[in-house]
Amino acid sequence: MRSVNAKGLDLRLRVPDWLDGLEADLRKTLGKALARGNVSLGLRISRGEDGAGTLSLNKPLLQSVLAALAETEACAQAAGIDLSVTSGADLLSIRGVLEQSTSEDDPAPIVAALKEEFETILSEFVQMREREGAALDQVLQDQLAEVRRLTQEAAERAEARKPLVAAALKANLAKVMENTEGADPDRVATELAMLAVKSDVTEEIDRLGAHVAAAEELLAKGGAVGRKMDFLMQEFNREANTLCSKALNSDLTSTGLALKAVIDQMREQVQNIE
Repeated sequence: MRSVNAKGLDLRLRVPDWLDGLEADLRKTLGKALARGNVSLGLRISRGEDGAGTLSLNKPLLQSVLAALAETEACAQAAGIDLSVTSGADLLSIRGVLEQSTSEDDPAPIVAALKEEFETILSEFVQMREREGAALDQVLQDQLAEVRRLTQEAAERAEARKPLVAAALKANLAKVMENTEGADPDRVATELAMLAVKSDVTEEIDRLGAHVAAAEELLAKGGAVGRKMDFLMQEFNREANTLCSKALNSDLTSTGLALKAVIDQMREQVQNIE
């Protein structure tokens, strides 16, 4: 049994068909124990000589094969084509002609034993995932701490660039005022307000801080939080993108790009969280 990351729970089981009820029971048990992941489980059973059973001939199928063989030989002869002689071994090698019957008519004891054994396997599987999850939790905590640090750095750089932004707004204001003769005063005020909003990154920085707190709370809560973390990663990325687009400053842009890099790393790790 193994698993890889997935958005939901995808169970792919391959067990012998003659073990009645086993697959359904395994699916039910896995569904209760797991919430996320692409889980593959394969079961192969080999029998010893005591359970080998006997070989029997599938006569109806053999008769159909012989009839098809006779027709094929007749068509070949009519076309002047000589076919090689078909041996008994050739006929018996055709799938289904020779069947193996098992001496174990009732699969219930085997199914019961497998169900019991599966509890141990599943327990070990879950413990393995928990160990990996504990290591992943530390990785994400470190990444969140880095996002928090970069968010604080962005706030400081946004504060430091205020004189430059103010100077740029004054220059833009002067250009606007030079060309406002006969213009609608309300429209001019609106345009000036939009220039100020486009350079303000306060909301983006505040939301990044809130997202960090929400992610830390989810990790502390435990349980199946993978999908909620997925959604948070989208929000993180949106704020980082907006921060970069509003930066108007090389230092702030550099911080925004560093944020995006850490967030991308987090998004990859979050895919492995149940």
